[in-house]
Amino acid sequence: MKRAFFGVGSTGYGAIRALRNLTTAVLLTTGAAQADSLTIAALGDSLTAGYGLPQGEGLVPQLQEWLDAQGAQVRIINAGVSGDTTAGGLSRVDWTLTPDVDAMIVTLGGNDYLRGIDPAVSRANLDGILAKGQAAGVDMLLVGVNAGSNYGPDYQVAFEAMYEELAAEYDVPLYPGFFDGLRAAAGSLDGISAYMQADGIHPNKAGVAQIVQDLGPAVLSLIRG
Repeated sequence: MKRAFFGVGSTGYGAIRALRNLTTAVLLTTGAAQADSLTIAALGDSLTAGYGLPQGEGLVPQLQEWLDAQGAQVRIINAGVSGDTTAGGLSRVDWTLTPDVDAMIVTLGGNDYLRGIDPAVSRANLDGILAKGQAAGVDMLLVGVNAGSNYGPDYQVAFEAMYEELAAEYDVPLYPGFFDGLRAAAGSLDGISAYMQADGIHPNKAGVAQIVQDLGPAVLSLIRG
């Protein structure tokens, strides 16, 4: 069933997309109990895994609650591994994309940046992940990472640009920066601390809630096509 919705086959992408849109509309507007829910794998690092937070307060459970509140028939699988780089994500994407997975959210690159990994290397890894997702016939949402100037302006530009370039190359939606919603809620650099854990890297429960409020509509659009 999943491949019929998301695969790009000889029957034509437009017809398949239209069928999936119709099915999703029924799910969202009528809440049909007999309809199969869609499964989304959230492939990421500690920001996806919910590092430092009690069970139920991380990104995946809060996003699941948000989508449930919208009436979306969706199940999100937490495929986040703390400390993972884009290389780690590439090494496990094959077994993340099980036959029941219909879509994938890719949130990787933060640890690459923290380690100063060459953006060309990170880009190649993300390219590999998206290629595997495309081959599996799943819809994807790419989540970008806002780099600082720690490694110089050239590094910053190259690192942030790779997300835009790959999103365009694979024709997938891009959510520009994981922390965009949190930063908007904070309003200033001083206000960000209220939404962060003590390490200053990972969001607390309130910070995740702000991220979900901003990221949620992009995930909902992914579901609806």
